[in-house]
Amino acid sequence: MNQVENVEENYLKKDIEDFNIGDNVKVHVVIREGEKERIQIFKGDVIKKRGAGLGATFTVRKISFGIGVERIFPLHSQMIKKIEVVRKGKVRQAKLYYLRELKGKAARIKEKRT
Repeated sequence: MNQVENVEENYLKKDIEDFNIGDNVKVHVVIREGEKERIQIFKGDVIKKRGAGLGATFTVRKISFGIGVERIFPLHSQMIKKIEVVRKGKVRQAKLYYLRELKGKAARIKEKRT
């Protein structure tokens, strides 16, 4: 293990719930407004995961008032308090960019049966 990995190891989160592409998740994000802090929930489908270590990120897409909104979150950020998996999705691709062109019921992801 080199020196960079030793330093990064201290900042990695250990309590992250396991989630995959296609899962519907709630991301609890800390929002700072002046002196105050509050937690805002961003709920949507994970369409992309990339990277490893401290540089790992994931993209969540939701539909808000008929407009698609995507947000990229650093996986080990201090601004993310919790990631909840609402439902597991059944997908066959690693990147779900095709959801950007779909609307309504066609944009749904099937639920994985356990």
